[in-house]
Amino acid sequence: MASALYSKDILRLATSIPHLGRLAEPQGTSERRSPVCGSRITVDVVMDAEGHILDIGQMVSACALGQASAAIMGQYAVGRSSQQLNEARDALSAWLAGEGALPEGWPGLDVFVPALGMPRVMEP
Repeated sequence: MASALYSKDILRLATSIPHLGRLAEPQGTSERRSPVCGSRITVDVVMDAEGHILDIGQMVSACALGQASAAIMGQYAVGRSSQQLNEARDALSAWLAGEGALPEGWPGLDVFVPALGMPRVMEP
C-alpha cells in the first residue's frame, strides 16, 4: 500500500517544496491541520493591490502527500489572484468528493490520481 500511495513522483515533490519558511511581514496567514493524519501547513502571503500573490512562505509539517501538495502550491501560487486560489480550492474539494475534475492550470496535480485511486475527471 505505501509504495502505491507514495510514488516516486510524490516523493520527488515532497523533497522540493519552494518558499519554505515563514515570511517576516505577511499580510495574511492561514494554518490548516489534517484530521486524518495530523499534517499541519501554515501559509503566509503578501498580496498586491489587485489581490495577486506577490510572495508566499510555508511552514510544512506533513506526510508526503501534504508535502507534495505544498510543493505544487508553492510553485504555482505566486502571481495568482485570491479568486483563482478559491476556485482551485473549490474544484479540488469537488474532485476529492467525486464530483468534478482536477482544477485546470495547476500542473502536477495529476500525480495524486494514482495515489488516491481516483480518475482525473469524474463521470457524471
